[in-house]
Amino acid sequence: MTPVSSNAPHGQSPLRTVQVLGGGNAGSSAHVRSLAEGLVARGVRVTVCAPAEADHAYDFTGAGAEHVHVPRSSDPVSVAALRTACANADLVHAHGLHASFRAVLALGGRTTPLVVTWHNRAHAEGPRAHLLRVLERRVVRTAAVVLGTSPDLVDRARRTGARDARLAAVALPARRRTGGLLDAGTLGPDAPDRDDPDRMRSKIRAELGATGRPLLIAVGSLDRHRGYDVLLDAARTWRGLDPAPLVVVAGEGPLRPVLQRRIEDQELPVRLIGHREDVAELLAAADLALLTSRWESRSVLAQEALHARVPLVATRVGGVPDLVGDAAALVPYGDPHALADTVVTLLADPERCALLRERGARQAATWPTEDETVAQVLSVYDELTQPRPLA
Repeated sequence: MTPVSSNAPHGQSPLRTVQVLGGGNAGSSAHVRSLAEGLVARGVRVTVCAPAEADHAYDFTGAGAEHVHVPRSSDPVSVAALRTACANADLVHAHGLHASFRAVLALGGRTTPLVVTWHNRAHAEGPRAHLLRVLERRVVRTAAVVLGTSPDLVDRARRTGARDARLAAVALPARRRTGGLLDAGTLGPDAPDRDDPDRMRSKIRAELGATGRPLLIAVGSLDRHRGYDVLLDAARTWRGLDPAPLVVVAGEGPLRPVLQRRIEDQELPVRLIGHREDVAELLAAADLALLTSRWESRSVLAQEALHARVPLVATRVGGVPDLVGDAAALVPYGDPHALADTVVTLLADPERCALLRERGARQAATWPTEDETVAQVLSVYDELTQPRPLA
């Protein structure tokens, strides 16, 4: 186990940290839960400032942290609550752009070190995109250290004016009943057929209507940046196959009515199944996993697919190529023909699929562990809070 932080030797008070969450991103919430548990185990005091629903889903208090309800808002009431929670902190660590901006407002003028982790990139167009760039500049120029979960996020932080930007070691947290890793829902409780994977797989495929046909799984909120319009274009090209592959999309979001109408009008072999709490079981039952986003950092779906030895077809964007290496079939974003051709080719090539499964397991073994993730964060904390020796 990594040693306890050097901030608490010889009876000194333990390091006091505040983790600030917006509550809107499942990957960052699961990361903070894992981080809190590891820090507490090493003698660090942790307070998690997040909406109450985030604590209900991820059980920060069960990890040994104190939870303070702070709504996902930058209004004066939320900022005041955050300012009070940070009053006695030795260090504040904010996750995501909006949470980081609230932390900047709450700390205004204080010398408390601020660490920021960018787990993803905010998506916006028009005037809102300009506002986000302003927030980014304010945050990175205030933070002592910016941790990016992919190389392109680190580069973005440096271009925006970060004094110190580093690549973050972010592990895929272990599955827990208390919270979800994928933003479509949790990874689910134990199921009665879990000890019989073949039976579970057959049962799920039957329930989804995929008996005797390939099953493709996509997971994620039904938002524009997920690229589901491109996925439907691709599905239109393979609907004439016999049997036609079935695409199942787990997730909810504002585009559901538009996507559902198109599925029905064009009779596409696609099902929107909404928020699910058995994503791990769905993934294990699939022939392929699909990631069609316009941009991703450390995609949780990609990590889960490789861990589960499910061949992955993903867009060559953001941090995806660095994350998966040669263990996935990568396609350009926005190219339905490339996506369709790759899917159809893989379904007809079991040897290629077997190779991707083997490569996926090897690639997953190279990713940082939860212990390594905590160790890196703790080293940053110590660097920012330890007294510097006199020259």
